[in-house]
Amino acid sequence: MDFPVVSDSANQEKITLDLADVDFDVEQLALQKDWLIQVASDENKEISSLSYILCSDHYLHQINVDYLDHDTLTDIITFELGDPQDSNIEGEIYISIDRVLDNASQLSVEFTSELSRVLVHGLLHLIGYPDKTSEEKVIMRGKEDHYLALLDRMS
Repeated sequence: MDFPVVSDSANQEKITLDLADVDFDVEQLALQKDWLIQVASDENKEISSLSYILCSDHYLHQINVDYLDHDTLTDIITFELGDPQDSNIEGEIYISIDRVLDNASQLSVEFTSELSRVLVHGLLHLIGYPDKTSEEKVIMRGKEDHYLALLDRMS
């Protein structure tokens, strides 16, 4: 299922949203499409093909085990499908709605805020921002906060 068209029909097919094994109302993500395209542009990148797949903990855990050999729950897994050195972004981002709901509850934030953070987090990985070290995590969190403020201004 595609994001609803917000403003630029040329961008309509650049970002898609698929539901693996969960029910989710995609209408609430209508503004995120333009926002994510703006994030990429601000980082001197262009989204060629980006698929977000919303799923359950079980579904994402199986991907984590099968492809990354990690036997843990996670909120997001990002797969780079293009050349990481290229300015065009191609990728798949899997997001566990269960984890996002749980994280939002634990952090006492709105579900939509936490989902937006996870959406941009995956895109930032595809742009080239890692988050393995403490220093990288600080940079990643700063970028997330910066772009969440942009989303607030766009809303």
